[in-house]
Amino acid sequence: MSAQGAVPIEVRGLVKEYGQLRAVDGVDITINEGDVYGYLGPNGAGKTTSLRMMLGLITPTAGTVRLFGRNPIETVRALEGVAGFVEAPTFYPYLSGRKNLDLLAAYDGDGASGRIDEALETVELADRAKDRVGGYSHGMRQRLGIAGALLRRPKLLLLDEPATGLDPAGMRDMRLLIRRLADHGMTVVLSSHLLAEIAQTVDDVVIVAKGRLVSQSSLADLAGRKKPGVWVRTPQAEALRQALGAKGIAAEVQTPDTLVAFEATTEATGIAAAGAGVVIFEMTTQHFDLEEFFLELTTPTLNPTTEGVSR
Repeated sequence: MSAQGAVPIEVRGLVKEYGQLRAVDGVDITINEGDVYGYLGPNGAGKTTSLRMMLGLITPTAGTVRLFGRNPIETVRALEGVAGFVEAPTFYPYLSGRKNLDLLAAYDGDGASGRIDEALETVELADRAKDRVGGYSHGMRQRLGIAGALLRRPKLLLLDEPATGLDPAGMRDMRLLIRRLADHGMTVVLSSHLLAEIAQTVDDVVIVAKGRLVSQSSLADLAGRKKPGVWVRTPQAEALRQALGAKGIAAEVQTPDTLVAFEATTEATGIAAAGAGVVIFEMTTQHFDLEEFFLELTTPTLNPTTEGVSR
């Protein structure tokens, strides 16, 4: 049994060095039970390296990882109730999906073979189970990888870029599958750079850049930091602010020709503008944008004195 009350993942001071390169630099993360977490970062941010350490595939240079209270480097029992894949799952292409799962189940033991049908049903591959994997689409192979992970009856599932390379329908199917697993009490951690998909899938986001943790928060908390409203471009921004204020709508002039009306609709803003004779050139709904937030945290700011200078 895992330690009573232990969280699925607790990472403290995690470091991984390859010679002079510090791929992961002192990361602290806590993953609580039952949510879907997006583990985000630019290419080279240390996401895959961190996942490998969490699964005990590589040893940290410093720091600790605990899965339900256990260190995967110290005991293989730390991986009880834990499954997933790093990078793309691989299978024997000349064997059927079921036969590949038979081989995985034989390796896992613990009655895994009796869970194959259920796993195939869960990932919606039961009708293709007898087909050779070489004929599967990329999305089907990704789902077969999850089916293989489900044979272990995991409480924690770690997936590295599960939606990469999928077409829109495949992304939708993967999103629905992950949410279905979470709804049944599984904790899921997704490493990904597909921010639009992540925003529709996860409950919480962890963002890393240059090997360091830069943010961990629930998506709801992040969205709450930016009040919904309407952004307006008009040459009469101050006149529109006053007109909105007369109708009880708070607004802020950002530049002489732009304004944000807080907790307003485009309809109400347009009515106020028309009543005051204000001309509107452009008007859009403002809302929290995960991609915008991600880029703010992970895009380096260029030094204006050196920008554009080649060396």
